[in-house]
Amino acid sequence: MKRKDFLKRSLFALGALGLGASCRKDSDEELNENCPLSPVETAGPFPIHSPADLVQQNICGDRTGTALVIQLTVIRQTEEACTPLEGYYVDLWHCDAKGDYSEYGGTNMQSTDYQNVSFLRGRQTTDANGQVQFISIFPGWYDGRAPHIHIEVKSSNEESIRVTQIAFPKDICDEVYAQGPYEGDANTSNEQDNVFSDSLSKNMLDQLTGDIQSGYTLQKEIVVQL
Repeated sequence: MKRKDFLKRSLFALGALGLGASCRKDSDEELNENCPLSPVETAGPFPIHSPADLVQQNICGDRTGTALVIQLTVIRQTEEACTPLEGYYVDLWHCDAKGDYSEYGGTNMQSTDYQNVSFLRGRQTTDANGQVQFISIFPGWYDGRAPHIHIEVKSSNEESIRVTQIAFPKDICDEVYAQGPYEGDANTSNEQDNVFSDSLSKNMLDQLTGDIQSGYTLQKEIVVQL
């Protein structure tokens, strides 16, 4: 099954089972307009198998591409305030420049077999400011999806707090994807993407600075409720 078909069928199955409402992005009650909740998104089809084994800041492995530093701040939304969360796990994963994921492969969904490696996956713990940082490369893209990064926030006892995704601006993607080892312009825009189409403004990264030569730094707040 192709990745695009997997996403479509998964969403259909949730609706058919009557589970869709519990996963809807508008099911959260916004308690504070000063820090809107990050949209709840799918973790699949390539989530991390064992994130506790991947506690690392540099997640590049042997992958090549435009350098990207990912700086995230995890914020707790309450009626009274928007406060940083200390001591929470942040799991992060994304595809390589060719659109492939580690820990998977050898199937119709991804022909290249990377089941025995774990590049571009990692875990960090939020500091007193709710912040974590990963050293990576600019993600590539694959058929049916706009460029993206997966994020999952978990408590210290591994309870999943929120799964979300980060979107990228098209103009920067086009510039990056004109370079090797990338595959050229993405064939799915943010507006066409079935994950981002109804929540793009909240999925979009907050700030991206830098350039092709020196690399980029991405900043994004991930807002959760406990």
